[in-house]
Amino acid sequence: MRILSFNVNGIRAIVKKNFIADMHEMNPDIICLQETKATVSQVKEALIDLNGYNIYANEAEKKGYSGTAILTKKEPLSVAYDIGISAHDQEGRVICAEYEDFYLVTVYVPNSGSELLRLNYRMNWDMAFCDYLKNLENKKPVLVCGDFNVAHKSIDLARPKQNYNKSAGFMQEEIDGMDQYENNDFVDTFRYLNPDMEKYSWWSYRAGARQRNIGWRIDYFLASKQWIDNLNSADIHNEIMGSDHCPVSISF
Repeated sequence: MRILSFNVNGIRAIVKKNFIADMHEMNPDIICLQETKATVSQVKEALIDLNGYNIYANEAEKKGYSGTAILTKKEPLSVAYDIGISAHDQEGRVICAEYEDFYLVTVYVPNSGSELLRLNYRMNWDMAFCDYLKNLENKKPVLVCGDFNVAHKSIDLARPKQNYNKSAGFMQEEIDGMDQYENNDFVDTFRYLNPDMEKYSWWSYRAGARQRNIGWRIDYFLASKQWIDNLNSADIHNEIMGSDHCPVSISF
């Protein structure tokens, strides 16, 4: 099985580019999307030409903002939305699909913002979301993927010294949030298989950052520790364009 995760930065915009052709060529069993910026019906309408997938989407109360989706060839046993905490369930950030052997969660973690106005909210989110994942794990292993809006280690961004404790995405509080997942036995699949590889999944639109590869690795697949022996590969697909992010994937 192969699962792909992609922050598309607007599903209606990216389908006007090469998204449908790219997904058909890559042909994953499951596609998880973040930042769809669309209602559930708009997501399904945008993906009408992507054949062979059951589509489940979550939307924000604020139109054109946030949003997630799971596209899956195999119909899940069940699908659930949000994490059951009203303060965190207004922005369509979480979908959980249950399969026979695991839960698959896609997430679009809140950004602390350029002025760090949501940093405290982000810290509360990380604690609540980690608790949510651990509750799922009481029943079966968990795979969680998406845009976590943080570079965990210095190796995960091109300019760590310039950004540490100055920029959203590399604040110590956000790093502590990623540490919390790790301390609760969730494994960063890409780093597990590629301990020394410098590869990024997001680039600013400014100053030709992508062409110069001045990027950040902020898109992840985390897996329950007891599941990790199933992992075959974990990849970052820099060649896929259309968003300020690129897709990441695992196979098992």
